[in-house]
Amino acid sequence: MAAVIDNATHPAFEKLRSHRIDTLNLDVEEYRHKKTGARHLHLAADNDENVFFVALRTFPMDSTGVAHILEHTALCGSERFPVRDPFFMMIRRSLNTFMNAFTSSDWTAYPFASMNRKDFDNLLSVYLDSVFFSKLDPLDFAQEGHRLEFETPDKPESDLVYRGVVYNEMKGAMSSPTSQLWQRLSSHLFQTTTYHYNSGGEPDHIVDLSYDELMAFYRRHYHPSNAIFATYGNIPAHEHHERFEELALKRFDHLDIDLPVHDEKRIFSPVRVEEAYAVNEGEGSERKTHIVMGWLLGHSFDLQENLEAQLLSAILLENSASPLMHALETTDLGHAPSPMCGLEDSNREMTFVCGIEGSEPEKQRELEALIETTLRKVAEEGVSEERLEAILHQLELHQREIAGDHFPYGLQLIMSAISPMVHGGDPVELLDLEPVLATLREKIRDPNFVPDLIRRNLLDNPHRVTLTLRPDEHLETRRQEAIREALAKQKASLTDEEVQLIVERAAALEERQMRKDDDSILPKVDLSDVPLQMPEPECRFDGDLSASIYARGTNGLIYEQIVVPVPELTEEELLLLPYYTALISEVGCGDLDYLQMQDRISAESGGIGASFSVKGRIDDVQDVSGYIVFNGKALARNRSALTRLLSDVFNGARFDEQERIREIIAQIRARREQAVTGSGHALAMGAASQGMSVGGWLSFRLGGLAGIRGTKELDSSLKAPEALTALCEKLAGLHGKIRAQARQFLVIGEDEQLPAMVDDLKSCWKDAESGASSNWTMEPVDYKAREAWLTSTQVNFCAKAYKTVPVDHPDAAALTVLGGFLRNGYLHRVIREKGGAYGGGAGQDSVNGSFRFFSYRDPRLAETLDDFDKALEWLHTEEHGHQELEESILGVIGQLDKPRSPAGAARHAFHNKLFGRSPEQRARFRERVLATTLEDLKRVASTWLVPEKASIAVVTSPDNRKVVEELGLAIEEM
Repeated sequence: MAAVIDNATHPAFEKLRSHRIDTLNLDVEEYRHKKTGARHLHLAADNDENVFFVALRTFPMDSTGVAHILEHTALCGSERFPVRDPFFMMIRRSLNTFMNAFTSSDWTAYPFASMNRKDFDNLLSVYLDSVFFSKLDPLDFAQEGHRLEFETPDKPESDLVYRGVVYNEMKGAMSSPTSQLWQRLSSHLFQTTTYHYNSGGEPDHIVDLSYDELMAFYRRHYHPSNAIFATYGNIPAHEHHERFEELALKRFDHLDIDLPVHDEKRIFSPVRVEEAYAVNEGEGSERKTHIVMGWLLGHSFDLQENLEAQLLSAILLENSASPLMHALETTDLGHAPSPMCGLEDSNREMTFVCGIEGSEPEKQRELEALIETTLRKVAEEGVSEERLEAILHQLELHQREIAGDHFPYGLQLIMSAISPMVHGGDPVELLDLEPVLATLREKIRDPNFVPDLIRRNLLDNPHRVTLTLRPDEHLETRRQEAIREALAKQKASLTDEEVQLIVERAAALEERQMRKDDDSILPKVDLSDVPLQMPEPECRFDGDLSASIYARGTNGLIYEQIVVPVPELTEEELLLLPYYTALISEVGCGDLDYLQMQDRISAESGGIGASFSVKGRIDDVQDVSGYIVFNGKALARNRSALTRLLSDVFNGARFDEQERIREIIAQIRARREQAVTGSGHALAMGAASQGMSVGGWLSFRLGGLAGIRGTKELDSSLKAPEALTALCEKLAGLHGKIRAQARQFLVIGEDEQLPAMVDDLKSCWKDAESGASSNWTMEPVDYKAREAWLTSTQVNFCAKAYKTVPVDHPDAAALTVLGGFLRNGYLHRVIREKGGAYGGGAGQDSVNGSFRFFSYRDPRLAETLDDFDKALEWLHTEEHGHQELEESILGVIGQLDKPRSPAGAARHAFHNKLFGRSPEQRARFRERVLATTLEDLKRVASTWLVPEKASIAVVTSPDNRKVVEELGLAIEEM
């Protein structure tokens, strides 16, 4: 269907242009607010999921995190909505499909999405008021940013400490070596512009920011003359304009805001720097150094330069067959390619980065020589036109694909357009890639084009930094000692009056946090606004092929899956499954080695892969079934090639390229180790619930904390050639077992493509034996866990879990509602606002039959575990209103109804059916959610959440060893 076109223009706005993009099936309209100069980009599309986005250009010139702290504080009350926490309150009173705010290096954005018009209008009124008429209470700055407080707030004799949500968030974020690597590299590549600084804030600098500086930054940056509005969906632009004008813009005049981001001053000779990052004392520093090279390139908003840089990055790094990636993967200078490898094009000027991790500081010059030699070789030999066509094919596929399974599709489009709007480019050009792709196709016919590109951007470009980031076992100890000394010195210098002010502010902040605001001033949706259950995508079944077929509007892409049940496996084989699924698309196949296969995959598809999923029955989490899924996607013109590709991989993948397999295992190890600081809460919950079901145990052993440790042990063992040979033989044996299983297929595409796709499948698989499935089973799992996992982190991740019920049990719905009820009513306040953690909450996992409490980037540990128990006391002892219950029910329904991409909805429906989650069962669960009462919440909590029966897991620093021993937790080393 065509996008919604509305030619009406609101008198406060002038229309600058309209542009049709057929490949995205939308119309781009660009407007300017006459009085203030505010810009509005509207993406008119036939989609009920409407998206709103407002961005302010924010260019901090220090690392105090002023833009980030302002983003948090702006959402803590406004002129029309003077309640303490309108943002989190609206999350509970809404059917939103997305609500958030984020700080980039040079802009701050406030986006939301909703499929309900009333809800969209409600959120718009709160967002506009929060951004343009924020109250910015000093106590909210103290809560969200930073504050000095006594460790026991009302006892001045206790130590002075720093507290604050952003302070702890960034302590967690900057615990990651990868985050430090990017920040340090940026600071050397960009010496004079905003990108030199950490826009999120460096913890040691955050504490230098004053409230007055925050206010000055707000007054300078948060004005419509500095604003970019963007919307997507089927609400006409003039209706948005009416609301923008009425709710905010009419109160402003034009303001001259001089916020230039200049081009970086160029350096004329490459720079080498060495810096350190913290590892635990006693951990050792061998092969833990990161070495990266970064170049400053051209303007990101110049589409020609941008796509040429993307082409260059893909030529060198797209996959293992790419020359630079191949060199980095196969060198013995390091463990694996750096996660930094690639093009960064969100700043005004782009950066290209490559390097390794798991190295030693003295390897820096050798790595530079390897990279330079590789680049010269490519520049001398050139790149085949077939390879370049494959890369352009990937760019076309990426532009066409309708995503949106984890992030609203409209918001993804807006996010891709925001960079040129901030930096002075053309957003329409960036959304409509077809003309530039056509130009690039002409350029690549010139054999000198790519060599010239490499020379100009890299070999002859002196604005280059080589950064060596080495481990230091004593760095964190020195840092903490310096903080303690500074705070002790500051405390000693406090006057009696200053001491009293700190105590009084802590008391005032606690009083504010505990105050019950009148939330009736906030708009809301209620249960009468809840839509009927979303329609199920229609499926037809081909019995000859055992294929489920879905006709969906996929914008010229097709999707295919081969699905087989997990065969009977030993425990050792079961633990190999994550490596098998990661390796299957990375190894050779038939007569082709892995390098040739990488080229084939790039030329013929949008990527292939494999996954492994396990679920219990809807009435018994211990009775599990599992499937291995081989999946791929392609442009419709490549449908036959995709079918053959998946068939060849399924039947002919080889596990005899031993060095290749060793390299991939090393890369898996590197990725898994880096996941801890970003996903510590999920890993802690997985560890806490490991003994409650077969699925929980598998998740913990295969992908959780035990899985990460197992990967490290496996990688270390592969130094012995006989161990590597044995692994390859086991993988080949596992592949043989999987190939022998019965198959079924999932096919998704546009109506006109489906008959040919089914014919291709029948032709490709006509001589294949069907196979007979062996039955995989596992014994039930039932034990308590009490563990503390130690790693390099400045913050904690805490979890407490209880064994509960499967999804079709009558109590599952009430337990699901209870998670939101405890988060909204108690945990958010005590864990985040008072405790200073970046996040915390609770939720029912009906797939694995467990209820989990968690905290994220948390400065506390034992106190947080106590607060999980106090949440249950609060549930039983406090009086609760029906509105709080309704808000929790709305939250659950919002999650159930979250829209997916056309292909994603079909995949979801198919896999639900595969695991016995029928539309009738899901309707039953939804009805139970809507019928949940306050008495139900108390009953299920009393029945299932008994503190003595809880399992506990924390991810923490070795500095907390004594604390966790006192808690009776078994210490596990990563």
